[in-house]
Amino acid sequence: MVILGIDPGLAIVGWGVIEYKGSHFTILGYGSIETPAGMATEERLSLIYDGIGELIDKYHPDQMAVEELFFNTNQTTGIRVAEARGVILTQGYRKRVKIFEYTPLQVKQAVVGYGRAEKKQVITMVTTILGLQKPPKPDDTADALAIAVCHAHSGASRLAAYYNNK
Repeated sequence: MVILGIDPGLAIVGWGVIEYKGSHFTILGYGSIETPAGMATEERLSLIYDGIGELIDKYHPDQMAVEELFFNTNQTTGIRVAEARGVILTQGYRKRVKIFEYTPLQVKQAVVGYGRAEKKQVITMVTTILGLQKPPKPDDTADALAIAVCHAHSGASRLAAYYNNK
């Protein structure tokens, strides 16, 4: 199964593509889609939409795992991230990729074993689990890989639920 993990954002969208077969991981690619701060929001969203489309066309993922929105104290930032999530989910839907969503707590629990783990712990575990020489940069990319790993570990039961509810 090829999984595209996405850590949504307006300035930086982290992405990671892994293949999960027989409890073994193979990294197919990872990186980020970055949009300039001075650019109009609609332009930034368009860049994200197109970038996700290019990733799907290149890697042909079977499934896409996207982090759910976590509202901190800045609602304006949360709204912008929600807009980015919207174009990411729309592109996945249009490209007919099965989409699954995970909370930050679920991702940390799946990768570190503790839902309140620190970001550094998540990055260390992703680096170890995927056999990387060094931690992926930026942190958003490490988060996207963590989301993909989370889905690989819990995706089978969620996929069964997905089909049972159709």
